[in-house]
Amino acid sequence: MPVEPPPQRALAPPSPGRTAVRLRNGRGAPPWILLYHSVTGTAGRADDPYRITVSPGLLDRQLRWLRDRGLRGVAVGELLRARAAGHGAGLVGLTFDDGYADFLTGALPLLRRHDCTATVFVLPGRAGGLNSWDPRGPRKPLLTEDGIRAVAAAGMEIGSHGLLHQDLTTADPVTRERETAVSRARLAELTGRAPDGFCYPYGGVDARAVAAVRAAGYAYACALDPGPLTGRHALPRVHIGAADTPWRLSLKRALHPLRRRALPPDDTPFAGPATPSGPGTPQSPAATATPGGTR
Repeated sequence: MPVEPPPQRALAPPSPGRTAVRLRNGRGAPPWILLYHSVTGTAGRADDPYRITVSPGLLDRQLRWLRDRGLRGVAVGELLRARAAGHGAGLVGLTFDDGYADFLTGALPLLRRHDCTATVFVLPGRAGGLNSWDPRGPRKPLLTEDGIRAVAAAGMEIGSHGLLHQDLTTADPVTRERETAVSRARLAELTGRAPDGFCYPYGGVDARAVAAVRAAGYAYACALDPGPLTGRHALPRVHIGAADTPWRLSLKRALHPLRRRALPPDDTPFAGPATPSGPGTPQSPAATATPGGTR
C-alpha cells in the first residue's frame, strides 16, 4: 500500500546542537535537492491526492526564481561532483521521481530554457506502463524505453527508482536485490551506462536498504528525510508541489540546512564519471527513517 506524502508540517526551529554542527562543518551541510514528480497542466486538482503534480507554468516560475538568485538546477551527480571539488556553491539538485512520460513535454523544454539539468529516477520494469502503485490515482503514463533513452540523450541524468517501485524497508532480500542490482543492470542495457544514482520508493529507507544500494554499486541515493542515516547513500530532499510558490521556496531554502542533518564528515566524496553539464548533450555510456513523500 503506497504511503501518501506527509502534509506540510509546522516549521519548528532546529535544536541548537544540530545547528552548531552545521556551522562548524559547512562543507557537510546537506545539499539542497528538490523533489518533483509529474509536470502537466492539472496541478492542484482534486484528482491529485498524492500531490505529485506541478503545472509547467509553476515549474517555469520556480526555475526562474532560482536563476534570478544566481542559482542553477543540476542533476544530483553533477551537484555532488561539484561539491567534492569545492565549487558547488550556487547549484541546486533537481530530481523527478517515477519517470512520468510528461517529463519530455512538460519539464524538459523548461529545463532547457533555464539552462538546467536534472536527475530522472525511472522504473525500467514498468517502462511504458502506468503508476499502478497509487491506488487512488490519477493514472499517469510512464516513460517508454525509447522515452528513457530520449531523456538521457537530452543531457539529463538517468537514475533508478527500483525495478517495480517496491518499498525496500519491507522487502525480502531477493526483492531488495531485484529492485537495486537488477534495475541498475537493466538501465545499463537500456542506456549504455549503469546509473550512478538510486531513489528509494516511497522515501522508505533503513540500514538494509542502504546496504543493498551500496552493494549494487550506486554512487549515491536519494531519500526524503532519512534522519540518522543521512549520507551520500541517503540524501535528504525537499518535496515540491503545486502549493510551492516562490515565497514558499524561499522559506524552504532558508530552513533546509536547519531541518536536515549534516552529511557525515567521513562520508567518501562522490567521484563518479562526469555527466555532461549542459542540456542537449547526450550521456556518455559507460536507525530507520519513516517512509513517505517520494512516490
